[in-house]
Amino acid sequence: MKRFSTSFAITATVAFAVGFASTLTGTERFDMQVRNDFFAGLAGNKEAMDRAIKKSQEVLAANPKHAEAMVWHGIGLFATSRNYFQSGDVKKGSELFIRGQQEMDRAVEIEPDNIAVRIPRGAALMSAGRAVSDPEQSRTMLEKGLADYDRAYELQQKTLMDMGQHPRGELLFGIADTNSRLGNQERAAEFFDKISASLPDTVYAKRAALWRETKLLPIDQTRCVGCHTAALK
Repeated sequence: MKRFSTSFAITATVAFAVGFASTLTGTERFDMQVRNDFFAGLAGNKEAMDRAIKKSQEVLAANPKHAEAMVWHGIGLFATSRNYFQSGDVKKGSELFIRGQQEMDRAVEIEPDNIAVRIPRGAALMSAGRAVSDPEQSRTMLEKGLADYDRAYELQQKTLMDMGQHPRGELLFGIADTNSRLGNQERAAEFFDKISASLPDTVYAKRAALWRETKLLPIDQTRCVGCHTAALK
């Protein structure tokens, strides 16, 4: 395995995954049990991340097939791997990096139509895939992340306009931008057009306009737009 880029910008986009999950309904939502610690952990608070991972482990110990706990545990390992790469411990970083992805994948296998599973994995992989230097690794992550967002879009297409600006914009933008990075320019244009039509006078519409000029947005124009992102800066 080639060394994973230590500069991947996972924090802001995973924060979107938490924010997106907060728009879902249900009394047993796992994200509500760990979201604050994940926010803090992704911002650099190791103790908070450790608590979030521990909570995920406790839920998985009681129910090894709890897909939401599994996907978040995988994201925790995936994000933590960055610290080891940056410290020079490539072996441990690679172990967590691979294991985190495996857990996210397994969670989607268990509940492929659970948006609270699909969106977090897709957000994490899209974020990492934009920044990974190895083209093959990047494509694999982007394709898998796009599949998650495409499925989320299919599941919510009939109620898309009932969604708030933030979750709708992030979903449409994720599909548009990732298609562009994968070379699917027609589909990218289709979703950037959806953004312009349904979210005029927003940051998303401005990004769509910029994409039409450049055909590839810089990384700093792909980050989540939301209050939870601001809290991490």
